[in-house]
Amino acid sequence: MKITNTSDINSLYSINSNAIRDTLSSAQNAAAGTERANVFDTFLNAAVSNITDTNEALSNQENEIMKWAMGISENTHDLTVAVGKADAALAYTTAIRDKLLEAYKEIMQIQI
Repeated sequence: MKITNTSDINSLYSINSNAIRDTLSSAQNAAAGTERANVFDTFLNAAVSNITDTNEALSNQENEIMKWAMGISENTHDLTVAVGKADAALAYTTAIRDKLLEAYKEIMQIQI
């Protein structure tokens, strides 16, 4: 896949993540002597880990917003970083979800 340098959300649909590539290649290496179910299990665990990381980033964002709103923290840098991380993580997770749904729909259209 080719990554473009555009700043719009459409560029997320051509994600080429080293984490996904490494997870898939390690899963394929592990599955050389085992069942294919292990490949799916490894990929599923990586997806769940990604969702957990996204939830953590969103929680950190909410905490920073609350601290800033209550006057506990006047550091806007931490707030901006937390918001940026949460937005990027959510956009990444959404793009992966969309690709998985697209793949599922294609698989369901296969004639047996």
